[in-house]
Amino acid sequence: MIADTITMLQRNLLHMVRYPGLSLFTILGPVVALLLLVFVFGGTLGAGLPGVDPSGGRDAYLAYVMPGILLITIAGSAGGTSITVAMDMTEGITARFRTMSISRAAVLAGHVVGNTLQAVIAVALVLGVGLLIGFRPTASPAEWLAAAGLIVLISFAVSWLGVAMGMQSKTVETASNLPLLLTLLPLLGSGFVPTASMPGWLQWFAEYQPFTPFIESLRGLLLGTLPGWNPVLAIGWCAVLALVGYAWSMALYERKSVR
Repeated sequence: MIADTITMLQRNLLHMVRYPGLSLFTILGPVVALLLLVFVFGGTLGAGLPGVDPSGGRDAYLAYVMPGILLITIAGSAGGTSITVAMDMTEGITARFRTMSISRAAVLAGHVVGNTLQAVIAVALVLGVGLLIGFRPTASPAEWLAAAGLIVLISFAVSWLGVAMGMQSKTVETASNLPLLLTLLPLLGSGFVPTASMPGWLQWFAEYQPFTPFIESLRGLLLGTLPGWNPVLAIGWCAVLALVGYAWSMALYERKSVR
């Protein structure tokens, strides 16, 4: 199982090298969104945050929005995984793997581990851009370590969902669109504005969907504010999403193997 997973991981890393456009889009999209939000809307949006001096609105908004941008980066990475899996399915490569003595879970796990590495690298690069334009986290070494661990867990869980969406899609075009649903969740959470500013019906959804505790946990760890129970909720949601993605993927793999 482990040897097969490593083999599939190596194959997927080669895909990253041969198709750099997918990786580049994962990074450029969040960077453009970050620059647009901070330098065009940041002054106004930051001035509206609770307890912020309007004169420092842009800097305050950069600190506020950075965790949401990092989560969009992770969510966007699922699109590359979904496309790669759909390509394997439509080109018949996965069918060939089924005839070989390779662990079925390893075929999917290779995609997951590869995408997790890609997502973590993309997050590091986007965070580097944030630091260049003025983001100044106050995290201690322990908090940085906890934030890094949480980013890996979230990336792992989202990667399983990306694999499942790729297997569910009948075409590569559908596989590129389906994961966009994940990128909407940071927008509909606390990533860009406080949930208290939303209408009541939307506020309820924003507070109880998984990306809000993800964002609040990262925000608390990076900025030295008390994250409360959010890290516990975030870890719980990671486990749920990973299990859902794994079960969904394996069910589709088995069903298509029978066909």
